[in-house]
Amino acid sequence: MQCLYDYAIVRVVPRVERQEFINAGVIVSCQKTDFLEARIELDEARLLALAPDVDLEAVRANLASIPLICRGGEPAGPIGRLSQRERFHWLVAPRSTVIQTSAVHLGRSADPRLALERLMEKMVRPLR
Repeated sequence: MQCLYDYAIVRVVPRVERQEFINAGVIVSCQKTDFLEARIELDEARLLALAPDVDLEAVRANLASIPLICRGGEPAGPIGRLSQRERFHWLVAPRSTVIQTSAVHLGRSADPRLALERLMEKMVRPLR
C-alpha cells in the first residue's frame, strides 16, 4: 500500500551570507505509518573544501541532534516531548543558521525507509 510522505534535505551552510551549502542528510515523515526518521552522512572533506575554517565539531553536534529529535523522548530534550508531526515541523522550520533544511517536498512510497535510502543516494551521497 502506497503512502504519502514529506521530506526535506538537511544542508550545512557554513557561511550563511554566501548561501553556499552541501547536502548532509534527509528527514522523512509519513503520518500514515507513524514514521519520522533522519539519516545524516556528512562528507567532511567536501565541507572543508567549501569552508576550511568551519567549526566541524559544532556541525557534527548539531547534525547528530536531528535523528535524536526524530526519535523523540527524553534524549531529545524538551522538543522530544512534542508529537511526531510537531517535531517534523520544528526540524524543517526555516532558519538562518549553519544547519538548514530545504523546502518540504512530497513523495509516495510503500516503504518510507526505502524512500529515505533512495533520497540519501540521490540527494546526499557523491555521484558515482
